[in-house]
Amino acid sequence: METIQIQGTDRTPGILFDFDNHAFSLSGESYPEDVAEFYGTLIQQLTDYLGHLQGAALHFDFRLVYFNSSTAKVIMRLFEALEQAAQRGNRVVVNWYHEEDDDNMREMGEEFSEDLKTAQFNLLSQSG
Repeated sequence: METIQIQGTDRTPGILFDFDNHAFSLSGESYPEDVAEFYGTLIQQLTDYLGHLQGAALHFDFRLVYFNSSTAKVIMRLFEALEQAAQRGNRVVVNWYHEEDDDNMREMGEEFSEDLKTAQFNLLSQSG
């Protein structure tokens, strides 16, 4: 699959889906006006890719500073797809970055991590 790279805006995150290198990231803020329109095709391509992945090592970096509840639902779907890929024998590493003084984003990462039993989850603090 071809790499997908989208520059972030005030309302939408920067996205990198590098299928060849099994490297993925979301960064910035996410509160698009139409979440389904913005994420729909992207999530479908990623879940299709993950559904066919066998014996690979991949990582997904979440470097979000803010997201709304609609984006949270998208993230939950991503975590489900990543966990399923890990359960099929792929090595899946999820890195959740948060500013060291951002308790809310740290707690969100902790909550999302509870859905991962097989995939590896790293909660990583970074200074501004």
